[in-house]
Amino acid sequence: MDALEVLAHDHRMVEQLFRDYDAAASARQRRGVVELLVRELSKHAALEEMLVYPLARKTLPDGDREMDEHLSEHMAVKKTLLALDRLDEGDPRADELVDELRREVEQHIREEEGVMMPRLREAVAQQELDELGRMIDGAKQGAPTRPHPNAPEKPPALTLAAPLAAAYDRLRDRLQRRPTT
Repeated sequence: MDALEVLAHDHRMVEQLFRDYDAAASARQRRGVVELLVRELSKHAALEEMLVYPLARKTLPDGDREMDEHLSEHMAVKKTLLALDRLDEGDPRADELVDELRREVEQHIREEEGVMMPRLREAVAQQELDELGRMIDGAKQGAPTRPHPNAPEKPPALTLAAPLAAAYDRLRDRLQRRPTT
């Protein structure tokens, strides 16, 4: 898949996670879906910020302005993800936060898929999109799995901070892994 197809695939996966949350039969299942939302959206945002947005900044005529808007949307999503990540299983605030997250993500997806992605497809050679898709796919294993709203948003600082955040996240994930019953 090229980069834009990878991003669209991630969007479909997140939309499915929201449906899974709605269909969950217990607080434990809902918490499991929240943990997946936190992980997948955190990875997706970090990879967009490190790999896709810099390309859009340099390629699109108003790329700086447009990517700053997307970064602002990412910040709102990261703050909501952080609030969700801090909740315990069964916390009554989870439903409200998931609804807020859903609204933020749906708006972001509409803007990316309706505006940014078609413009990038027109402006960037298919070979470059294919290579970027491979890079995104490969980088998913090392991307941060938790939201970091106070981390740098733009390369080069983001490029330096992201691997440290990812290592911290993976250690935290291992230490906090809940026993399965």
